Amino acid sequence: MVATRITEMFGVETPILMGGMTGVGYGELVAAVANAGALGFITAHMFKSGKELLDEIEKTKQLTSKPFGVNLTLLPSINPIPYDEYREAIIASGIKIVETAGRAPTDHLPRFKEHGVKVIHKCTSVRHSVSAVAKGVDVISIDGFECAGHPGEDDVGLIVLLPATVDAVNVPVVASGGMADGRGLLAALALGAEGVNMGTRFC
Repeated sequence: MVATRITEMFGVETPILMGGMTGVGYGELVAAVANAGALGFITAHMFKSGKELLDEIEKTKQLTSKPFGVNLTLLPSINPIPYDEYREAIIASGIKIVETAGRAPTDHLPRFKEHGVKVIHKCTSVRHSVSAVAKGVDVISIDGFECAGHPGEDDVGLIVLLPATVDAVNVPVVASGGMADGRGLLAALALGAEGVNMGTRFC
């Protein structure tokens, strides 16, 4: 068993996260990940409303008694996305872990903090990580260029980006991009991460 600040903070058995994934981040997969001892995230923007998201959270609770969270990917959209509804549904459900990506979750942090919700924010650079921590996020998920979801625009590989981020922030850092097995987890821990974030591997 590997214990880190991630396992302690979120009450999971292993420092492995399944990040939000469009198209597959439904309750069945999230519950399977949770039951295996890792931390999965329902992908909020796949649901048309906060009510639909709340229903999916409740369905997931019927499949696992272990911790899981919700992903909020904050992106501009031609059709408005009901982020405020999602946030309030998360709070109403009692979920205590949120993974954010895209822009900084500045406008959502006060409500989350008021209700004891921990926020993991995905970043693709050291400078964005430092800024996110200053705004109040609890964990940084640093995405190297290998990451399938949000590789950023700097084209920096994880083996360079990860230790540089660990050195720059004082919160736990999760390694995202190219993680697929125990060797990757061991390498990430050696570089200062306290967990790994996988997506494709769970598919």
